[in-house]
Amino acid sequence: MKKLKDILYGVSVESVKGSTDIAIRGVAFDSRHIDSESLFVAQKGLVVDGHTFISGAISDGATAIICQDFPNETPEGVTFVQVEDSNEALAVIASNFYDNPSSDLILVGVTGTNGKTTIATLLAKQFEKAGFKSGLISTIKILVGDKEIPTTHTTPDSLMINKVLREMVDQGVSHCFMEVSSHGIHQKRTSGLAFKGGVFTNLTHDHLDYHKTFAEYRDVKKSFFDHLPSTAFALVNLDDKNGNIMLQNTKAKKYGYALKTEADYKARIIENQFNGLLLNFNGQEVWTKLIGSFNAYNLLAIYGTADLLGIEKYDNLRTLSELDNVSGRFQHAVSKGGVNAIIDYAHTPDALKNVLETINSIRTYNEQVITVVGCGGDRDKTKRPKMGNIASSLSNQVVFTSDNPRGEDPEQIIKEVEAGVRPENYKKTISITDRKQAIKTACKLAQEGDIILVAGKGHETYQIIGNQKTGFDDFEITNQLLTELNK
Repeated sequence: MKKLKDILYGVSVESVKGSTDIAIRGVAFDSRHIDSESLFVAQKGLVVDGHTFISGAISDGATAIICQDFPNETPEGVTFVQVEDSNEALAVIASNFYDNPSSDLILVGVTGTNGKTTIATLLAKQFEKAGFKSGLISTIKILVGDKEIPTTHTTPDSLMINKVLREMVDQGVSHCFMEVSSHGIHQKRTSGLAFKGGVFTNLTHDHLDYHKTFAEYRDVKKSFFDHLPSTAFALVNLDDKNGNIMLQNTKAKKYGYALKTEADYKARIIENQFNGLLLNFNGQEVWTKLIGSFNAYNLLAIYGTADLLGIEKYDNLRTLSELDNVSGRFQHAVSKGGVNAIIDYAHTPDALKNVLETINSIRTYNEQVITVVGCGGDRDKTKRPKMGNIASSLSNQVVFTSDNPRGEDPEQIIKEVEAGVRPENYKKTISITDRKQAIKTACKLAQEGDIILVAGKGHETYQIIGNQKTGFDDFEITNQLLTELNK
């Protein structure tokens, strides 16, 4: 238990009704998780306003309320604290409640459109190989040493972040690598965290259903670097035109990585094959198991981060060479019949373009590239025709299908994807709404040596249609169908 006045340290308080010298047993922003002697934080969300649940939270035992607006009734015996921004207040309170765990380990945030999961996941694996106990907070999972915690958001809520970080510290974790999404930054989930470093991957067309404009999306990402302290480092991709923008106002020590321009960490691709990459990092050659130029960027970011965190150069290169692909990120398999299957999370135009250009840079052109792709529902609609254009321009054949349609009509989504196909590419495309049937069709079309790309869902083991979430694993289903068809 902690005193309310102690966990309010650093919070911008506007007004208080009641005493802050009271004991708090727990903190919650979901009124369903209130216990006796709890602090309830009322947040104003996009869909739900937590202020409407204040009376219910009090009935369930809350003895203190954080809110942006005082309710009409403020019962005796309950302390009300008015703040300007409940999201930011929750993040600071969460950090205080769990004794500021981010200060007790080395926390590095990875942000950008593409590559976050690969970089954060492989950094955690690399530091484990280098002898450090590492933690991970990512889209795919949260890792506390060997313990795995499922996750539903790229950046969890601030209470979960700090609870997990405290568990990491208590278990002797020295380094944590964390994906930092634009949603997480905008909703202040990372406020109050003591980052020792930040990594910027790239910025492309994504999440404009949430941010509305690309400039807003970029500026939200930039704000993460704006808040890094002078004791931290900022490592950015200088081949992306937004890399230098991220560095403009940061107090952190500035570093860059690049394949094309001059940078602190520079790489050159010597060989690019389906079984790996041969790279030259700052004059040293290293063979890695990862594939494609986009992974050369990811590996550079990993190499640079490890160097800045004190990993000796040869240990850095050795551990890089031992890293395997992340699930659902250019995950490659070859069937018994010699068909190549690649599963990738590519769900933005730039990511899909990168994957297909990588495939085309490696292939011999004696084979066919067959792409299965769709777009998620209730998400940015403007990228759909772009995805259709890229898939049909860079593949020999395309099967447009359902991704996670959620609340939208999957056939309407497919029509919007098809709208981007140029007339000269019409004959390359077919549309099959059922995703499993679409993958099966691609498998039937494939011959020995051909390459099937199943894009969009990657590591996900489910499909969301309407309000139903059912099991669906692209990698497992593709391999199963290839086996059944004896391909």
